[in-house]
Amino acid sequence: MVIDSFWIGSIAVIILTGLYTIIGGMRAVAYNDAVQVVVLIGGSAVLTFYGLNKLGGWGELRHICGPDMFNLWKPLVPVGQIASWSPIKELDASGAIVRQAWYFNNNFPWLGMAICAPVIGLWYWCTDQYIVQRALGAPNQKVAREGSIFAAFLKLFPVYLFIIPGLICYALVKKGLVPELAAEFNKPGGSQGAFPLMVQYLLPPGLRGIVVAGLLSALMGSLAGVFNACSTLFTVDIYEKLRPKASQSELVRMGRLATGVMVLIALLWIPVVKGAHGLYEYLQSVQGYLAPPIFVVFFFGVFWKRLNKQGCFWAMVVGFVVGIFRMAVDTPITLRLFDEYPHGSFLWIVNNINFQYFSILITVISAVVMVVVSYMTDEPNQPQIQGLTFATASADDKAETRGSWNWMDVLGSLVILVFIFGAYIYFTG
Repeated sequence: MVIDSFWIGSIAVIILTGLYTIIGGMRAVAYNDAVQVVVLIGGSAVLTFYGLNKLGGWGELRHICGPDMFNLWKPLVPVGQIASWSPIKELDASGAIVRQAWYFNNNFPWLGMAICAPVIGLWYWCTDQYIVQRALGAPNQKVAREGSIFAAFLKLFPVYLFIIPGLICYALVKKGLVPELAAEFNKPGGSQGAFPLMVQYLLPPGLRGIVVAGLLSALMGSLAGVFNACSTLFTVDIYEKLRPKASQSELVRMGRLATGVMVLIALLWIPVVKGAHGLYEYLQSVQGYLAPPIFVVFFFGVFWKRLNKQGCFWAMVVGFVVGIFRMAVDTPITLRLFDEYPHGSFLWIVNNINFQYFSILITVISAVVMVVVSYMTDEPNQPQIQGLTFATASADDKAETRGSWNWMDVLGSLVILVFIFGAYIYFTG
């Protein structure tokens, strides 16, 4: 009997992370994040250097991978395929797609990237409790803003330190420079482990251990942040509202219990993650299904003071139902309970729609529901939304915000924008 290391590692990481989150709370999460980010970025940079050195430089990487792998702006319809508005997918004798609906194209077309990515990004950075909890921990607006700018700067590194090593691994395998690496990479599902495979076969023993420790620490830090954020939401927004006289010790106890429940949910969700075609694509799709209604409520609510709580509520409900429906349709396929739905059926069409396009659809539905319901019901109570939208911000609010940033904050933001737009311009094939 062969024991799958994936299950051992997944269960161990989830349980250990849950334990130290339950015991240490937000303080444990913060200390772990502060340490692991240095180790992870430094180790990944070393891995990228080792890989490029082994391969023969950046020019060789671009030559072997070809322009398509360096193109963020992929066509709406892949080259060689015939597009259709009808929900069809036709294959040739070899199994290659020759004709399909343009909205079935799952090769990250530019339209989906241009619209869906900002929706997920604004949801994550502006409303996700995982991020918001850290911002709310700042003593004032100035520190919160500086922390956000610094976090955005750190967020630039994954593109170069995680995606590029994947390309390097592919190039090394294609060139045959590391036979052991190629053998593991070419196994079924082996390409999903490109980063750890490079760590194993390129780095010397001592450095290898440091990078692995950084990877595990980063994974556990992310899980701990999610566990802690969920327990805080449950304790503060639900339990404390139901029991307003609950003592601090009772709230802490319920928070720990909520963390334990999240650990159990994470354990139960392992088979779904394991069955996914790729962890990155799976996470992006889940976020794409759940983020749009939250994005709509936040983004529209900040800029449009006429929208009210009834519109927000029903936008969240309808958007969430549509997103959960898509997840429910996808999950049996992800779990490989069967290969696909009956060809041409409604569920088959839904399952084949590009997740980014479906995310755009949810965004539009949520926005329409929010506007229609808001205008069908009474205007919001103006004193209640005072300072919550740009239109209702008082002179004191504006003065406080203006006093919390200076030219260094502007410069830092501009530098980050230059790097982002520079990457979009450079990675065009």
